[in-house]
Amino acid sequence: MRPADLVFTHGPVHTGDPARTRASGLAVTGDRITAVGHDEVRELIGPGTEVVDLRGRLLVPGFQDAHIHAVYGGAELGACDLTGTVRADDYLARVRAYADEHPDREWITGSGWSLESFAGGLPTRQLLDSVVPDRPVYLTNRDHHGAWANSLALERAGLTRDSPDPSDGRIEREADGTPSGVLQEGATHLVARLVPASTAEDRRTGLLRAQRLLHSLGVTGWQDALLGPFNGQPDPSDAYLAAARDGTLTARVRGALWWDRERGAEQIPELVARRAELGHGTFRADSVKIMQDGIAENFTAAMTSPYLDSCGCATANSGLSFVDPVALRGYVTELDALDFPVHFHALGDRAVREALDAVEAARTANGRRATRHHLAHLQVVQPRDLPRFAQLGAIANIQPLWAAHEPQMDELTIPFLGPERAAWQYPFGSLLRAGATLAAGSDWPVSSPDPIAGLHVAVNRQEPGASDGRVFLPEQRLDLATALAAYTAGAAHVNGLDDAGSLRPGLLADLVVLDRDIFAGPPEEIADARVLRTYVGGRLVHGA
Repeated sequence: MRPADLVFTHGPVHTGDPARTRASGLAVTGDRITAVGHDEVRELIGPGTEVVDLRGRLLVPGFQDAHIHAVYGGAELGACDLTGTVRADDYLARVRAYADEHPDREWITGSGWSLESFAGGLPTRQLLDSVVPDRPVYLTNRDHHGAWANSLALERAGLTRDSPDPSDGRIEREADGTPSGVLQEGATHLVARLVPASTAEDRRTGLLRAQRLLHSLGVTGWQDALLGPFNGQPDPSDAYLAAARDGTLTARVRGALWWDRERGAEQIPELVARRAELGHGTFRADSVKIMQDGIAENFTAAMTSPYLDSCGCATANSGLSFVDPVALRGYVTELDALDFPVHFHALGDRAVREALDAVEAARTANGRRATRHHLAHLQVVQPRDLPRFAQLGAIANIQPLWAAHEPQMDELTIPFLGPERAAWQYPFGSLLRAGATLAAGSDWPVSSPDPIAGLHVAVNRQEPGASDGRVFLPEQRLDLATALAAYTAGAAHVNGLDDAGSLRPGLLADLVVLDRDIFAGPPEEIADARVLRTYVGGRLVHGA
């Protein structure tokens, strides 16, 4: 037998293969796994074989991210970065410092402020005016469903007390109706359209910056959840295509083509044409992203009953369905017939039901096709909708990091949902027990792209380092093997990579070496693990 190119010895090896979950050795020839086993794998070591002695460290399948915005995330790392703190004073100091360091920038832009940092989640224009009064400032929040602008930015956009709210968003206002500085959902575009667009080189630099970070976290592939012009910024697809063509794209990437919610079925032929154009090497864009609602914290997630106010009384607001739910069924049926998997943003219980109704309409009209439709976020899911995922073959695309007690959940979400709906949040365990296929993602730059942190929260339902002992809906915890499968085989399934996601002979050698066996330690220590090596197709793309 031909010697292997790469052999791992002295495991453990977590295969993700139900027939044999554990091994101690693995061999790679070319870009494929050629053997998984124990001492017999060492027989494939030849004079030119690279041997990696795991010395008890864990080898797992490469992580995949089922929902991420990698180009945007990479670009934001080069802008005014407000992540890593929740102190308003820190935000203002960083904005001032960034403005001082970039005197040539016409606009000061950045991202990462958290709703929990301000009363009601609403900072003011006057705060930004106090540090940058002479240039427009535009800063998206951590979840990217809202933005904070200074007075000059609002003035440039022509926003006054007489400006109407757009149909898909809201301008937050002062008592007299003057815009206060916060724009929600579609209202962000009123200012974002004026921000200087990124260049092709900006986008390519952002992609490669993101790829380095993701490989360092063990991520070997992902689905970019928004390819298309959005919020005043150009389509990031060109960055992927250029990197795929010149060989600098080492990850396996699937792109979700953006569904323009201001249009209808007339855009479908354009999506078909873009699918044909956007494919090279390890990159292809052959799914469609439909954003059906917003988020709970700003009351735009679509709910079946109204949000509560601060006194616990029902309001007149049940959130927004961005696409008419009846029309949605027709769109998804047509996309399904054209072999497009649909990637839904569905956060509130009404949006989840509308998305499932659309998948059901497609299955009824077209039969059970191989299209892997999936619903991302799933913050609030009514119990009677849980079995529909398995019945319809709709995949639950979960973001585990959000399923924990933290100020944004405890102060800005639970009080406005009420106890019944609050208990339906992020029902990972219930979805699993109902037979749903789980795939996991981060939604970075909304939250950390670190899959190990996501595993920690999926298993513990607590943030890493949490010390107060509170577990968020403990019955929804996943066991570690299931959570790891969601970040590997489940995400690979969503991404159409049937030859990745587990460690079996013949599959792609997308591999990660961790610094410890996370199955051997207590669940509370999962987040302490670190990635030592990442391989894509047997090629080392990160080595710590």
